[in-house]
Amino acid sequence: MTRTETPDGAWHASADRVTGTPAAAAAEAVAAAGAEAYARIVATLIRVTGDWALAEDCAQEALTVALERWPGDGVPANPGGWLMTVARNRAIDVLRRAAVERRKLHDLAVLTPADAEPSLGVGEDVVDDRLRLIFTCCHPALAIEARVALTLRTVCGVPTAAIARLLLVSESTMTRRLTRARTRIAQAGIPYGVPSGPALTERLPGVLAVLYLLFTRGYVADGEPAFADEAVRLARLLDRLMPEQSEVAAMLALFLFQHSRRDARRDAAGALLTLDRQDRRRWDNSAIAEGLAALARARHDGPYAWQARIAACHATAASAEATDWPAIARAYDALSGIRPSPVVALNRAVAHGYAYGPAAGLALLDAARAGGGLDGYPHAVAVEADLVARQGDRLRAATLFRRAAEAVGSAAERRALLSRAVELAP
Repeated sequence: MTRTETPDGAWHASADRVTGTPAAAAAEAVAAAGAEAYARIVATLIRVTGDWALAEDCAQEALTVALERWPGDGVPANPGGWLMTVARNRAIDVLRRAAVERRKLHDLAVLTPADAEPSLGVGEDVVDDRLRLIFTCCHPALAIEARVALTLRTVCGVPTAAIARLLLVSESTMTRRLTRARTRIAQAGIPYGVPSGPALTERLPGVLAVLYLLFTRGYVADGEPAFADEAVRLARLLDRLMPEQSEVAAMLALFLFQHSRRDARRDAAGALLTLDRQDRRRWDNSAIAEGLAALARARHDGPYAWQARIAACHATAASAEATDWPAIARAYDALSGIRPSPVVALNRAVAHGYAYGPAAGLALLDAARAGGGLDGYPHAVAVEADLVARQGDRLRAATLFRRAAEAVGSAAERRALLSRAVELAP
């Protein structure tokens, strides 16, 4: 079967359309329907056929057919059901030609038709299929790189070429990696489903780690925001289907607090703005409110709960000056105790520097550097520059900001760091 992918991904089909035309309206409808239905279609077809490549191909082909037909025929009343029907029919055709067993053809034939697709209520099989798919993609038998790539490709519908760019490998390498991951699932007999009991407790952290990495890849300065959007969507899905899991609610809250600032992170010229320079009127208050509601359900003090509480302090502060830095410092103290890392230690130094003065921050920065984990890390130099600037040594701070700019990999961050240097020492 020939693989088909839309150029910009399963639900970004309207990117090159002219607005205001029937084609543009149809493309927007395809984008919206794809965002809602793609993972559901893939997950359902995988459950029925057991063939990952076939499921992805049929889902992509349904989107391609929609782009061709909807401008002339109009958008159907139930776009997701229409896509499911087209994908199902395509799978039936392929399986019939391949002469596979009649049971699979029967199962496909009785899938929900387009005019009677059920709503997405908790506990329905059509929704649970997506959750099964996430847990299968994130099985611990797969390497973390394979989990991320498979989640992006199968759950999010991101084209292979885009995943390769994101993970800094060639498209051919990524194709082989995805193929090996699917083969590993088949050969190892990895179950297509959500584990229960102790296995769920064991597997859930891996799923959360993949979603966290996915969000981070979209949130970094030069990242693609669509990946952060997908992480938020998947976190909502997990929280909806696993409302009793405290760390799932905490992760959703963390994503929402961070993502609420997406429209305020750059100025009119596109330059990156630090948190204290953002126009807080542009923050998404509805996302903050949703995050606070989710955080209220995070009853346990896990690592994502502490990170969400830190993000909540920033999200609810009326101004940079009103930020509760002592609370943030205490939260980082707790986080460093349960999930220590060089980056957590660096952020703890920042928090203490704002809560108790730059000297306190520099002392913790020195301690964090002692272990060697921050060697060559440009953000540690930038933190030192900021703390030194607040002590009044503008010339040294400017030198440090330039040093950080030389080492940082992000062009947007480089421009922001050099801008700080110019402000301090023109």
